[in-house]
Amino acid sequence: MQVRNLLAAGAAALLILCPCAWAAGDGRPVVDTASGRLRGVLHDGVREFRGVPYAAAPVGELRWALPRAAKPWKGVRDAARFGPACPQVARYGLTEASDTEDCLTLNVTIPTTAQARPRPVIVWIHGGAFVGGSTALYPLDAMARAGDAVVVSMNYRLGVFGFMASPWFLASHNGGYGLEDQRAALRWVSRNIAAFGGDPRNVTLAGESAGAASVCMHILAPAETAGLFHRAIIQSAGCATPLPTVADASETGRKVAEQLGCTGADVLVCLRRKPVNDLLAAAAKVQGASIVTYLPATGAQTIPLPGAVALDSGRFVKVPVVSGGTRDELRLYVAYAAQAGDKVTAENYRAHLKAVYGDKADAVIREYPAEAYSSPSSALGTVWGDFRPDVGINTCIYLQTAKLMRRAVAVYQSEFADPNPPPVTDDPGFEMGAVHSSELPYFFPHFSNTTKLDGRRHRPHRAAPFRRDFATPPSIPRRHPRSFWSA
Repeated sequence: MQVRNLLAAGAAALLILCPCAWAAGDGRPVVDTASGRLRGVLHDGVREFRGVPYAAAPVGELRWALPRAAKPWKGVRDAARFGPACPQVARYGLTEASDTEDCLTLNVTIPTTAQARPRPVIVWIHGGAFVGGSTALYPLDAMARAGDAVVVSMNYRLGVFGFMASPWFLASHNGGYGLEDQRAALRWVSRNIAAFGGDPRNVTLAGESAGAASVCMHILAPAETAGLFHRAIIQSAGCATPLPTVADASETGRKVAEQLGCTGADVLVCLRRKPVNDLLAAAAKVQGASIVTYLPATGAQTIPLPGAVALDSGRFVKVPVVSGGTRDELRLYVAYAAQAGDKVTAENYRAHLKAVYGDKADAVIREYPAEAYSSPSSALGTVWGDFRPDVGINTCIYLQTAKLMRRAVAVYQSEFADPNPPPVTDDPGFEMGAVHSSELPYFFPHFSNTTKLDGRRHRPHRAAPFRRDFATPPSIPRRHPRSFWSA
């Protein structure tokens, strides 16, 4: 009996320590999950499983409903291709459009090197202003190899489908379906990641821009997310950013319904019958030029409290955090405006400042005179990136977030400040510097804003070893020199 028990214990330990992916007859890796068997691909020193459904297609009655588990499948499911991007329109002449609602899939990448224990898990949430983006744009192999980690990414509902509040939606999660998709993916990770050699008790949740803001929203919802992740990396977002209430955000939903002619007693039924492209067109018309129309909303179960209130009162998920951004964040949006014909000059610099800062424009000019910078455009981008009250991408909100969090958890502040990073948009005719998203090509070699282009390959950034150490307990950021923080 003792021998039998020892053999059983040894077999169990082997299952825990070893990745459960193996080569099929054709050399491609195969793994068993709770929903069925997957056949992935082998490339560049990693095993990769792509387009794995973590939730049912959000169509029909499931449009604007909480995600439901994907149905199990029989046989071996091919996992060689990324799933389609969730519905979105093309933006800034860069990103691609999609009209596919059956999009709730994730990807898992694991190193092929031998492992002596379960690997740390990094779950990456893509950005895109809550209205765009796709996992297909972020190659995960470099991060998996550099961090010796299992790396997961997911698609989630966007814009009108995922971040629009409405008077006709379920009150408990109104405006939060995209975030609930992400939480469904995190629960999938908890159930399945051990089969890929990952440690479900060591999950680092990471993201950039809207992806980083999503990380914040999960930190702010302990009743729904506690235990789903154990560390957090927030790149270019602040958890203390003011957000609309569900009541205020529901006005957007009302306008979209009016655009589509959905009125009366059966508005939700009407909206669910509308074609995807009609909804996208109506949502884009309501949004106009704003980049903050489809933000997460507070006051429902998805995000119970405003960020500053939750952090100040200690009502958030207590995990170690790396937080920060890029030095010249919002010069990118000055560039987008310039590409659209709205150029900043010495003559209109004050008018641009007044449009954002009102009667404080002259005080801002005294601190940020245009002549102190290489161009008025660079000056404006610097001002915006230091603090812009209507956008949660600014250094001030990052520091305020860290100040509130550090009372309860370890917070490590970072700044990406490469003066000549890889370009993330066409040359706008002024000095860009370390603009918003310019760090991504280092973490994701070949990163591009569109699958039609293959971004340049760059050496991994020296933050890669830090990510590895942060994701592996105990967290030891102090191992890295102070110079790390300003890259």
